[in-house]
Amino acid sequence: MLANISVKEYMTPNPVVFRPDTGVHEAIRILLEHRITGAPVVDGQGKILGAFSELDCLRIISTSAYHEDMGGKVGELMTRDVTVLDAEASILDAVDKFSGTQLRHFPVVNEGKLVGVLSRVDVLKALVALR
Repeated sequence: MLANISVKEYMTPNPVVFRPDTGVHEAIRILLEHRITGAPVVDGQGKILGAFSELDCLRIISTSAYHEDMGGKVGELMTRDVTVLDAEASILDAVDKFSGTQLRHFPVVNEGKLVGVLSRVDVLKALVALR
C-alpha cells in the first residue's frame, strides 16, 4: 500500500529555505524560530545548492572555538552533497532512503526545483493514514 502513496502527498510544501548569502547567525535564528533541524539552500530559481543544518552549526562552533569567529555565509558552510526525493516517488522509496541514513528529512524536487521537504514524521503520518 505504501508503494502507491507519493512523496508529494505527505511532504511539507513551501519549506523554510536559505539563500547562499544568508548569514550564519541569521540562519541559526531561523532554525530556532521555526523549530527545525535544517533547511535546503536554494538559488533564485529554486534549484538546490545544498543544505544547512544543526550539524553544520555544530561544526562551525567547533571551528570557531579556535578562530574566535562564527561569521560567514550559509553558502560557504553548507553541506553540498544533498540527497533529494522526487515528488512523484513513492513513500516506500523514501523509507528505503531514510533507512540508509541518519538524516531526518529530505528535500523534495519536481523537475529539478524544490517543492517541499519530507521528514521521517511525514512518513509515519502516511503509515497511520492507511489504518
